[in-house]
Amino acid sequence: MTLAELLPALRQLPALDKLRLSRILAEDLDTAEDIAPFKPHKMYYVLTLYQTFGAGRALMQAMPQTESI
Repeated sequence: MTLAELLPALRQLPALDKLRLSRILAEDLDTAEDIAPFKPHKMYYVLTLYQTFGAGRALMQAMPQTESI
C-alpha cells in the first residue's frame, strides 16, 4: 500500500488517533539505526533564547527609545 493510498484514510482520523499515529511512527524512527546523521538514543541539544540575557539587552538597546506622553 502506498502513502498516496493511505493519506485519505489517515486524514479522516480523529485528532487523538493522529497524535497516537505520529507517536508510533516517531518511536519507529527512534529505534531505526539508519536515520543519519543522528545516532539512536543520543541526546541532541537545541539552542534557544532562554537564559540569554546578553541577547535581550542587545535587543532592548536596538529598539528605538520612545517618550511617554
